[in-house]
Amino acid sequence: MKQSNVTSSGADHGTYASYITGFILSILLTIIPYYIVVYMDLSSGIKTLLIVLLALAQLFVQLVFFLHLNTRSEKGWNFLSFVFTMLVVIILIGGSLWIMYHLRVNMMI
Repeated sequence: MKQSNVTSSGADHGTYASYITGFILSILLTIIPYYIVVYMDLSSGIKTLLIVLLALAQLFVQLVFFLHLNTRSEKGWNFLSFVFTMLVVIILIGGSLWIMYHLRVNMMI
């Protein structure tokens, strides 16, 4: 039997160590905001900013360690489709907020 040399351009699967690293980082990025809200005496604006930054870090950890999103997989198409999806979501959310703001302003006579 002849073996074929098939090369895969798909996403590589993570190692056991990378999954453990991602899991530990996810746990830490969940516990830290809880600690900030419950035990730290900060203004609500600073708490909100810290929680949003930690949520973005959590998103990054999930994408890299568990979904294996990087620019190498599928020749960058996975990353490009993710960027396009985020652009569409931002446009939808931003447009909805813009419409709701102007409706509120114009309805308050």
